[in-house]
Amino acid sequence: MTALTIYADDLSGTPETLTEFDAIAARLGRIGVEFERWQTNLQLPADADQETVLAVYREAIDALNARYGFRSIDVVSLSPDHPDAAAMRDKFLAEHTHADFEVRFFVDGRGLFYLHVDGRVYLVLCECGDLISVPAGTTHWFDMGSRPDFRCIRFFTTGDGWVGDFTGSDIATRFPGFDDYLAELA
Repeated sequence: MTALTIYADDLSGTPETLTEFDAIAARLGRIGVEFERWQTNLQLPADADQETVLAVYREAIDALNARYGFRSIDVVSLSPDHPDAAAMRDKFLAEHTHADFEVRFFVDGRGLFYLHVDGRVYLVLCECGDLISVPAGTTHWFDMGSRPDFRCIRFFTTGDGWVGDFTGSDIATRFPGFDDYLAELA
């Protein structure tokens, strides 16, 4: 289930949770975040390589690329048994920004984006079929959980790929992590 929960960044008040896709997309649109749902009728095998994944979504990728002129498009996947899973999780858990906007399409699995905007923290649970585009300069972090299991198509307008500018804030430690968030939604 795709979900959006909005907290005050000081955790005051009661958080608001939305689970209806159109309502989530509209609310995120207010802060400049694009949120879409892509469909495909093709099933991908678990071991599908990058070329196969990109071929399945070629039409949608080409349409998005025509709008933004991406210089690099790749596929990243992480499974619970990946030897660097814990280190990768830790890297993305720290609040950071990017000079480029961050665009991710979830082919499989799920992950939790935290967007820190105007005194609020937006927790966006992205799942298979969800595309999120976080504007350049938006402070955010990402949690894939203690047993990450996802595959995403990543889009970059710069040749450098993923480059994070870390804020040094510990704000991420004050919000529920991926695993706790899923438990709360259940």
